[in-house]
Amino acid sequence: MDRQLERIARWIVEAKTVVIFTGAGLSTESGIPDFRSPGGVWDKYNPEDFYFDNFIASEISRWKYWQMSTEMYEPMKKAQPNAAHIAIAELEKMGRLDCVITQNIDNLHVRAGSSPEKVIELHGTAMSVSCLDCRKKFDREEVQKKLKEEMKVPYCDSCGGPLKPDTISFGQAMPARETQEAYSRSAASDLFIVIGSSLVVQPAASMPVTAKRSGARLVIINRDPTPCDSRADIVIHDLAGPAMTALLNGVKRIAQG
Repeated sequence: MDRQLERIARWIVEAKTVVIFTGAGLSTESGIPDFRSPGGVWDKYNPEDFYFDNFIASEISRWKYWQMSTEMYEPMKKAQPNAAHIAIAELEKMGRLDCVITQNIDNLHVRAGSSPEKVIELHGTAMSVSCLDCRKKFDREEVQKKLKEEMKVPYCDSCGGPLKPDTISFGQAMPARETQEAYSRSAASDLFIVIGSSLVVQPAASMPVTAKRSGARLVIINRDPTPCDSRADIVIHDLAGPAMTALLNGVKRIAQG
């Protein structure tokens, strides 16, 4: 086992409060496209069309939004949890994990076996839909079927308000409860592990800094360098799946003595 991974595994066993923070790198390893990369969804659409205020104000903006959102949803629906998701769920089952803070909207952590109450979704989820007026919730797949069959823009069957996936759009406020809890858990951690995040999207990217300033060890596992690498105690530039599989095996071995 790599000496750095061995050290991280030992830190996990020794730590009282381990927080894992995940980003788009986990999703791409499950076959979900990086929508910001060249050729991705954002090359086909103008992000300014999808600001939350425009969605609220304009039927045309809502129609464009649902076109874009459907294109993003289809690969998420088909994706399966990868080795990193499964390893994170296993760490929880072993009692080694306080929570997962994720920027991802694909629900793959829960599908891999992580407890929903231990997954903090900072940017919401694409798997459900809500009415913006009465807050009634809808299953995403049911809404998608109606879009295919009969409508361009979905509306609430109770109050007639506009429906929107439970994700955070440009210009939309971050979810207050989840954001506060994520900062609190970050500050209370003694080991904070970033996996598959470029750490450039705020305010999420400030959470590793919060953890480090509060005295936690900081580990970053990401394919490419991040702005926080210089703050980290250990940086591993690798894919999430292989690194987390090796890390989980190391934790099991050390825990067994």
